[in-house]
Amino acid sequence: MTVDVRAVTESEFPDWHRALRTGFLNPPVVSEEVVADRLPHLDLARTLGAYDRGRTVATFRSFRQEVSTVGGGSLTADAITQVTVAPTHRRRGLLRRMMSADLAAARERGDAIATLIAAEYPIYGRYGFGPASSTAAWSVDVGRTGLDPRRSGRPEDGGRIDLTDADEIRKIGPEVYARLAGVRAGVTDRTARGWDVGTGRAVSDEPWREPYYAVYRAESGEVEGYVAYTADDKWDDAKQPMNTATVRDLIAVTPASERALWHYLCSVDWITTVRSGYRAPDDPLPLLLPDPRAAKLLTYADMLWVRVLDVVRVLESRTYPVTDGIVLDLRDGDGLAGGRYRLDASPEGVSCARTDESADLAFDIAELGVLAFGDESAVRLHRLGRIEELTAGAAVRADLLFRTPLRPFSPDIF
Repeated sequence: MTVDVRAVTESEFPDWHRALRTGFLNPPVVSEEVVADRLPHLDLARTLGAYDRGRTVATFRSFRQEVSTVGGGSLTADAITQVTVAPTHRRRGLLRRMMSADLAAARERGDAIATLIAAEYPIYGRYGFGPASSTAAWSVDVGRTGLDPRRSGRPEDGGRIDLTDADEIRKIGPEVYARLAGVRAGVTDRTARGWDVGTGRAVSDEPWREPYYAVYRAESGEVEGYVAYTADDKWDDAKQPMNTATVRDLIAVTPASERALWHYLCSVDWITTVRSGYRAPDDPLPLLLPDPRAAKLLTYADMLWVRVLDVVRVLESRTYPVTDGIVLDLRDGDGLAGGRYRLDASPEGVSCARTDESADLAFDIAELGVLAFGDESAVRLHRLGRIEELTAGAAVRADLLFRTPLRPFSPDIF
């Protein structure tokens, strides 16, 4: 019998969610409470399932998303999530069928890009996705930082840090988060639902543990950052504290707020280790410590993957630091966004259009998502054989055009 791929109906959603949990190796149990909480926030037309004899054997969902670009612009994205295929139905082309249907619909809607967070690296390049941002995480040995152990965590710049609760974070957080999107590319938007999930106000499959919340206010009183963190309760045999503070969310939009919040976390009594959670790969955390070696790098990996659907909008949505014109020959095996394009950019403005001119560089559409957000070097991609240089020196010119002072940062997993 053939496997049917189609949109999920409301009555089928519990079985779809059970298949999702099975795919991610979670207990295959779905409560009525979870179903009732999830359904109002889903677009069932964009929630796909594969069905074999009436049972869900693959899951796939997408939703509307806004992603910040270099210079403070944004793009509308088709955000893809909750992709699974049952172990009984792998290697049957089910993901290809779901992905092809979703990307075609996204292009028809006019979405500029598709995005996802890849659970496994090798899967999504075949569909034109490339890793457009990276992430890092550190573990800080508080005793080795060199910070004055007598300090109370009070900022030295005239600002202040106040403990608060989830209700205030939901009020002040969206504005701070929006400011981050203005200075970093790759930031995905947080909806009201996202804030409810992130502060434990939505029903969860797993038990919720309320974090501590702290807010940094500048001397003027303006909120410039906040942190949410948890702490464990560990003591050694000599009755010495060995507790770890784990950051769940830290958004800081000024150097002062970054310094103050990290120093605060390293000043909490009984905390001997601070785990940073996922941060931008160029986060200043290690260098904010008198001894940067106290921050041990735990993770450095890909984060947001981007599939370009509209080349012109993607390239015209960002700013450029230098003046140059370059012709790109983009290969797209799925026929969604390939072709030859001329990009003319300067600090004053940008234009992009299809052209018949000879190309300076040729590469797969997946590499354009990598370049457009500024996280990778065109020269390095050329040396790796992922970019073909058709005009001598074109990779260096592209590097100067696309690279950014701050690397893209995608705080949220979706």
